[in-house]
Amino acid sequence: MTTVLWLRRDLRLHDHPALITAADGGPVLPLVVVDPALDRAGGPRRDAYLGAVRALHEATDGALVVRHGRPEDVLPAVATETRATSVHVSQESTPYGRRRDERVRALLDDQGVDLVATGCPYAVGPGTLTTGSGTPYKVFTPFSRAWRDHGWPAPPPVPTRLRWHRGVDSEPLPDVEPRHPVGEDAAREAWEDFLDGPLETYAEDRDRPDLDGTSRMSMHLKHGTIHPRTLLHGLARHPAAQGDSAQRYVNELCWREFYADVLWHRPDSAWGDLRRELSTMPYADPATDEDAAGLLDAWREGRTGYPMVDAGMRQLAREGWMHNRLRMVTASFLVKDLHIWWPYGARHFLDLLVDGDLASNNHGWQWAAGTGTDAAPYFRVFNPVEQGKRWDPQGDYVRRYVPELAHVAGRAVHEPWKVAGGLAHGYPERVVDHAEERREALRRYEETRGR
Repeated sequence: MTTVLWLRRDLRLHDHPALITAADGGPVLPLVVVDPALDRAGGPRRDAYLGAVRALHEATDGALVVRHGRPEDVLPAVATETRATSVHVSQESTPYGRRRDERVRALLDDQGVDLVATGCPYAVGPGTLTTGSGTPYKVFTPFSRAWRDHGWPAPPPVPTRLRWHRGVDSEPLPDVEPRHPVGEDAAREAWEDFLDGPLETYAEDRDRPDLDGTSRMSMHLKHGTIHPRTLLHGLARHPAAQGDSAQRYVNELCWREFYADVLWHRPDSAWGDLRRELSTMPYADPATDEDAAGLLDAWREGRTGYPMVDAGMRQLAREGWMHNRLRMVTASFLVKDLHIWWPYGARHFLDLLVDGDLASNNHGWQWAAGTGTDAAPYFRVFNPVEQGKRWDPQGDYVRRYVPELAHVAGRAVHEPWKVAGGLAHGYPERVVDHAEERREALRRYEETRGR
């Protein structure tokens, strides 16, 4: 009896519980549905996803079937076409994914086909962990302790009895050129490279955008070309498993799972303030305020006059990726220097990031904005100059992405307005004064909190 494996954020063969369960039922038809909703994803992320689908098509020796359309139309039709009695998936946790799956489940039920969810894109599924009183975790540290205590099984191998169902028509994929190598082989190679190199100094170098000190696994995790369980297993078997660098990396994986858990319990926090007591904070609205619109454009285009901010925004535009330290710096600048509500920035990031993940991106933005899970939120205001001096001490990162400042040597590049001729090659004046806007941000916070 044929089973259908509907692939979404799990574009791989290894460490794939839903694939194992599907293979237990007979020959497996691997299916990708190119949902019209994909058009809402940013171009770089969409291209990375489609590139990963193409890589999986090759990995299945052409057995992967692609269909275009709404999942609620495609899945019942494919189940009828193949006479399948079950459709297997990895459980979804995003608000859209959960709603979509319920629509598909209802339609499959009508024709006697089971939608079977096994596993998910996380080591510990969102919604699994609760406090002793049965409530969701709101703070990272206690969540991380519970997450580690809960643990996870070892990654399962590709099932040896796997047989592909063939002979079903497939539709063509758009011809895309992803900005970065994608697919399961690329993910596993990148992970091994990280274990053999940058992991050793990850604790010291992970905040340095001028160095290649991170794993860049976020894109592969986003599209499920590798599972976090595989990464955790690799770290646990590494000779430096108990060292500071490995444990810090585990912590970063835990942050990803924490934000997914927050979104599971609070789907309204995808595009609204998690901390509702700050929902009356006054912001400049680019939709109605011409000056705010101009500042938003300057931020998006990397011409704020603050080199560290501009380098980050230009890296994002050029590569579809940005170092995490810069994600925090640029987010803080938009919200607390330009006083623009965080969803404007979160949407721009999702439009451009190859690893754009709703839970991680939008809750990371809320962490920077002070409306999210941080216990000491709004009065953290990153100083873009001091952040540059600390994390890009020789200015190499800034000069890499801001060629107008290539002539400014060393750390002076972070304050080019203090250097004779520093702005001579077209780099803009600062759009705001950071010290003044920091005071204004704190004033707004205190005013809102006192209401």
